[in-house]
Amino acid sequence: MTAPFRFAERPADADDPIIALDGRGGPRPVGKLEAHERNIRHRAISVFVFDRGRLLLQQRAAGKYHSPHLWANTCCSHPHWDEAVDACADRRLREEMGFNVPLTPFGVVSYQAPVSAPAGDLFENEVVHRYWGRLGPDGPPIAPEPAEVQAHAWMTLPDIAADIAADPDRYAPWFRIYMATHFDTLSALAGQ
Repeated sequence: MTAPFRFAERPADADDPIIALDGRGGPRPVGKLEAHERNIRHRAISVFVFDRGRLLLQQRAAGKYHSPHLWANTCCSHPHWDEAVDACADRRLREEMGFNVPLTPFGVVSYQAPVSAPAGDLFENEVVHRYWGRLGPDGPPIAPEPAEVQAHAWMTLPDIAADIAADPDRYAPWFRIYMATHFDTLSALAGQ
């Protein structure tokens, strides 16, 4: 068996400029770490990949600059300053999980949440473009990038909700928000 193909792209860096949004939604560049340190509203993406009613989860790698070891949806990130959100969703799914599937947008949501970091607390203040896709049994193999993802698992949404209720600190704050406020939408997508 051959090793999975790895894409030779530069990994995201905490100093990469991302898209900050002013009070009217106007964009301006800001460093990714600065956005999280200063609680600056910024654009983000979240990807949810389903198979037979289950959601593909990732456990964030130990070396992530915030929320290490926590479980979250399939992929989350930030578009670069000069990058379209659709392109970012495709790029980060490939960089983090090692595969691509067709992605469909399903709305934009906003949230704010403190997140843990080894060097102190940071903040998420995001306008999130959400995408979903399907990975069937004959789809491309899942080949997570170890610097991004330390483990992955398939779970049904009811099982995820029960696990969050039993041990919420295992899950990233944004994913807990998505499950609490968008469960019905995610359930409809999982069942399609």
